[in-house]
Parts: sequence; C-alpha cells; structure tokens
Amino acid sequence: QVQLVESGGGLVQAGGSLRLSCTASGSVFSINDMDWYRQAPGQERELVAAITSGGYTRYADSVKGRFTISRDNAKNTVYLQMNSLKPEDTAVYYCAAELAPYRDYPVHYYWGQGTQVTVSS
Repeated sequence: QVQLVESGGGLVQAGGSLRLSCTASGSVFSINDMDWYRQAPGQERELVAAITSGGYTRYADSVKGRFTISRDNAKNTVYLQMNSLKPEDTAVYYCAAELAPYRDYPVHYYWGQGTQVTVSS
C-alpha cells in the first residue's frame, strides 16, 4: 500500500517562508512526476509546481520566482520551498506522485492527505 504524507504546513505572516515535505512510503518501486497542488476554499484544485524524476521543473505563473520544488529520489521525498508568501497563497496543499508500486506494475497517481498553509496579512 502506498502512502504520501505531507508535513510543514502552518500559519505564517505575509512575506514569510515555509517548507513543505512529502514522502512516499509503502510499496514504491519507481516514481515519475512528483507534484504539489493547492486548493483554497471555494476554488478548484490547481497545480502549483511539478518535478520530473530527472529534475525538470515547472511552476504556476502565480508562484514563479517565489516557490521552489525539489526532490530527493533516494528518500522518495519532494519539497516545496515557499518564500515571500502572500495571503492569496492560503490553501490546503496536496502532494501527488505518479508511481509504480511494484516492478512491471502500471503507474498510478497517488495523493497525500493535504496540509494547511495560512498566510496572514
């Protein structure tokens, strides 16, 4: 069974920083993309940042220059460093990963449970 567990959320003042972590555990054979999404109240879930297994990254326009996604393949962990936070960054942040739990098993997309990030003005 695969689990994605996020940590690092919390309350921060505008202009501050937070670092989110997400680790895939359980039956993990290989991981392709690892992504961070967020969902604010009343809004649709949106992709914030993504990173391939080779380290190629992409970002939502709203976070470019402020957020940095990285990963440690040896630890099956993805990070999201969030700087210069704004109140509009307030949301539940979810990590997701495209992974195969076993050799020769089809890849599936797995989600974490989410972690709350609140930015006060």
